[in-house]
Amino acid sequence: MAPSITLVVLVAVLVATGVYLLLERSLSRVIIGIALIGNGVNVLMLVAGGSAGGPPILGESAPEDMSDPLPQAMVLTAIVITLGMTAFLLAMAYRSWQLNGHDEVQDDLEDRRIARRAARDELSERVTDDSGATLAEDAASTRDETARGEDEHARAGHHPAAIGADDEEAKP
Repeated sequence: MAPSITLVVLVAVLVATGVYLLLERSLSRVIIGIALIGNGVNVLMLVAGGSAGGPPILGESAPEDMSDPLPQAMVLTAIVITLGMTAFLLAMAYRSWQLNGHDEVQDDLEDRRIARRAARDELSERVTDDSGATLAEDAASTRDETARGEDEHARAGHHPAAIGADDEEAKP
């Protein structure tokens, strides 16, 4: 039995689109990407399970004509796991929207430091010690692509970004 080429193409499109969306910065796109990858893998498991057959109950049909129940059970389990992960990511995106007014994931400090070194063409040099600046000073001097002015947040009706206890020394 050969798998249907239509289902194989569907799996490839779902997984490829999901991976593309997973690499975006917006959490809402990440959620959609996770859902697409989950659905693509579920279809792949069903395609790999073989053709449909009789119910897997002894006495109902011959053993060679029975369908394999394992792929169906695995798909049901994968659906539940994907639903739980989607709920968690939705909660994270909602909390990010409440705090920042957007759902974009920002670079961490080390990513920004590497980007600055790449712009100065210093990546080939091996630096063994730090510049001596604190993390808060380094973060304050780095441009944040997602940050907007407080007046722009107020016009948009968003809450201002919360400042954590570690960020107090970074205030101007």
